[in-house]
Amino acid sequence: MLAANRLVHVINLQRMGFVSAYDVQMRYARYHLDELAGKQGAQGFNVILLVEHNPVYTIGLRDRSYTKNDEIKLRQTGAEFHRTNRGGLITFHGPGQLVAYPILNLKDFKIGMRDYVCKLEKTMIGTCEYFGLKARTTENTGVWIEDRKIGAIGIHGSRYITTHGVSLNCNTDLAWFKHIVPCGIEGKGVTSLTEELQKDVNIASTIPVFLDTFRQKFDCEIEEQFLSKQDFDILPTKENLLKIEKEYSNSIDDVDGDVEDEKNRVGQQRC
Repeated sequence: MLAANRLVHVINLQRMGFVSAYDVQMRYARYHLDELAGKQGAQGFNVILLVEHNPVYTIGLRDRSYTKNDEIKLRQTGAEFHRTNRGGLITFHGPGQLVAYPILNLKDFKIGMRDYVCKLEKTMIGTCEYFGLKARTTENTGVWIEDRKIGAIGIHGSRYITTHGVSLNCNTDLAWFKHIVPCGIEGKGVTSLTEELQKDVNIASTIPVFLDTFRQKFDCEIEEQFLSKQDFDILPTKENLLKIEKEYSNSIDDVDGDVEDEKNRVGQQRC
């Protein structure tokens, strides 16, 4: 029987904007960090936040290639644009794409950042295998079917507490990717479960497979739930959304250097 700290709660945020979902991530991460700091009454919970974003382009902390003019052009497509504190380069999130943000204390799983990345990649690979698709990792980040990228990964960690995560294209409109060089990799394509199988595979049918594969790879128990009243209490409201935007813009400059060094080492070693 697994220890209680290997229980991972799954919260389905359903359709939500990027900044709102980031705020929810930070609140769950703060629970962990407050507990580590010895704050009275603080208790962290290992959770996976599932979300389907409104169209948004995001870039990682190492990506300096997109100028303000580039940002304006991408916003003109109808999508949002945000600079983030995750690893990785530019990518797209939007309808038809399953995004998973594990907010975990890696010490509960007795793994470091490199193993964490490998397990996330294997979770996406295992999900593809369920649908009869042969996916793999390469020298480039993410998960691939031949030379077509189907899953992206971009993470951040501080004191073993993880934020950001992975995205898997289910029935995403791949035309959104034509406006960028996904993850900065020239000459490669982007694909989805629907594109590869030539039949519709939506997020709802992918979630159970993804979660069961995650359970196996992380050797944990999964507790699924939709938003409870308590969860609704931590969601941002329309009134404080502008405040969240400002706090988000300020927070992306606050990066743990040791974690970034570790992520760079991860990028040099494949699973």
